[in-house]
Amino acid sequence: MSCTVEERKRVRRAARAIQEEVATESVDVLAPSASQYGEWTLSDVLRGSEGVPPEVLRELALAGLTLQPTPSQAEYQHVAATV
Repeated sequence: MSCTVEERKRVRRAARAIQEEVATESVDVLAPSASQYGEWTLSDVLRGSEGVPPEVLRELALAGLTLQPTPSQAEYQHVAATV
């Protein structure tokens, strides 16, 4: 299995787990060509702006993803993580 396929699967698994764990507005998996980071990217908009919940950080760590700095907006917290 190619590295790209495995990376995509890791990001998708993390996206599903996060949707099950916390209240989300949207969760997207972006291909490297569509991501500003040039890597497989998990883009997540969470309800609430208190920061990134521990459940989300745990799922990102389990998937081996790197959290990217993103500002919160109004009542939403944007999370971006890359492989």
